[in-house]
Amino acid sequence: MSDLFDEYPMLIFALESLLALFLLVFIVVWTSSGKKKAARANHGSERQKQQKPQ
Repeated sequence: MSDLFDEYPMLIFALESLLALFLLVFIVVWTSSGKKKAARANHGSERQKQQKPQ
């Protein structure tokens, strides 16, 4: 394995950049799905409040 990195030293930077890109996409998807779930929960509770007085 170290022979591979000795022959291609930029491979470490490429792997690190791919890992950083994956991590960035994962964080963005996770946080955006959390906002959607919170908005859905808030919208559902508003519907229940509107239906109770009727």
